[in-house]
Amino acid sequence: MGVTPEAIRILLADDHALVRRGIRLILDSEPGLTVVAEAGDGKEAVDLARSVEIDLAILDIAMPRMTGLQAARELSSRHPDLRILMLTMYDNEQYFFQALKAGAAGYVLKSVADRDLVEACRAAMRGEPFLYPGAVNALIRNYLNRVKLGQGIPEQILTAREEEVLKLVAEGHSSKEIAETLFISIKTVERHRANMLQKLGLRDRLELTRYAIRVGLIEA
Repeated sequence: MGVTPEAIRILLADDHALVRRGIRLILDSEPGLTVVAEAGDGKEAVDLARSVEIDLAILDIAMPRMTGLQAARELSSRHPDLRILMLTMYDNEQYFFQALKAGAAGYVLKSVADRDLVEACRAAMRGEPFLYPGAVNALIRNYLNRVKLGQGIPEQILTAREEEVLKLVAEGHSSKEIAETLFISIKTVERHRANMLQKLGLRDRLELTRYAIRVGLIEA
């Protein structure tokens, strides 16, 4: 299948050639998905990502030289826009939470890859997480344990003042207008904006606006 301009370009990493072939057949038979590079271990995947234009990396967790989790951490740090899915034989809570921490957008079991993988690819490219049912249960259990231990939900990422600035930025106000509205200096507004971008891992006003819509600070 030829690469169309809108095709999602995929890097597939697994140390078993037969598994790669099977996964590739699933992906390449789907419109808009194409495997453009294959790696036999995590190190090779990281190296390939430097030279091949890719949108999505699908990484097996258990690989020689560098595991999929190590590769995911490296790829997330070097290529912030790259989407990552973990592929595994193991329905394992610990791996699942490590995968999320490493920057993965989803966790797919090899045993049901023919059913779940394509959906997971499309979800990842929409910026949505993909979790198999057992993983959802693990997340709920983890949350309930936190509540039982009195930890509750994690603290808010942004301070109340940063949320005020974010809302005004997302509504299209200039730094000068925000400064006047909140009775703070323009320099303070710019500092809040820089802090928010860093905390949220975002790049610009557009991404801040999308975030504000997602968390319900403004309506689309």
